[in-house]
Amino acid sequence: MVTKVLRDFDIEQIANSGQCFRIVRTSSTTWNVKAFGRNLYVMKISANEYAFDCTEEEYTSVWYNYFDLGTDYSIYKSVIRHSEDPYLIDAIDYGYGIRILRQDLWETIVSFIISQRNNIFRIKGIIERLCRPFGDVFPSPTLLKDYTENDFKLLGLGYRANYIVNIVKNVLNGALRLDYLKVLPTADALEYLQKFNGIGAKVANCIALFSLYKIDAFPQDVWIKRIIKTRYAGNFPVEKYAPFAGIVQQYMFFYERFVKDN
Repeated sequence: MVTKVLRDFDIEQIANSGQCFRIVRTSSTTWNVKAFGRNLYVMKISANEYAFDCTEEEYTSVWYNYFDLGTDYSIYKSVIRHSEDPYLIDAIDYGYGIRILRQDLWETIVSFIISQRNNIFRIKGIIERLCRPFGDVFPSPTLLKDYTENDFKLLGLGYRANYIVNIVKNVLNGALRLDYLKVLPTADALEYLQKFNGIGAKVANCIALFSLYKIDAFPQDVWIKRIIKTRYAGNFPVEKYAPFAGIVQQYMFFYERFVKDN
């Protein structure tokens, strides 16, 4: 067990921020995190103190990076405060503990293809059923190579089943090169991802932000589009926050989803 006092971190807010689907609340103070074939329990002890059910070595080598704990989010919040945008200031005050997770690339690609035109409850259920035959570990492309479109439909993927069949094939035949994708600049990564069926602009930006850690990516789902239309008269100044627009997007999404009237 490792205990840490953490600044700008709230596991519940991260779990509900829409960027991940395998962080599940198991009690009033505990969350289960599944990533990289590992199973972690995170317990909230007090406002800023958390216990991680792992060794110090695992915390340092895996979870410190996964939760982006080496980044000082107060810098981003300071820039937002100086912008004097009342909506964004309220958003960072409310979502004070959100961080951008550094998730597995393959899992993120599949998860966000599944996510399109879907709700979080259903997405989590599909991913849980997908992982169950593999010991609750997210299956690699090799493990999924014999799955048919109908196999995926039985898991609840619907029309997305064909996209997953094809993305598995594209990774295995080398058309989609995950290691190559990891080194591309943001614009090139987004263009590369959108060459594959099932990955449009929104999904590509989610993959870039939540796995490749391209924090200048700016996913626009129905929530963000609604914010831009209703709060900013259709013209949100993304360029003002360009280097970390994706972090701003997370504050906006979380605040609008849980607080503001829609």
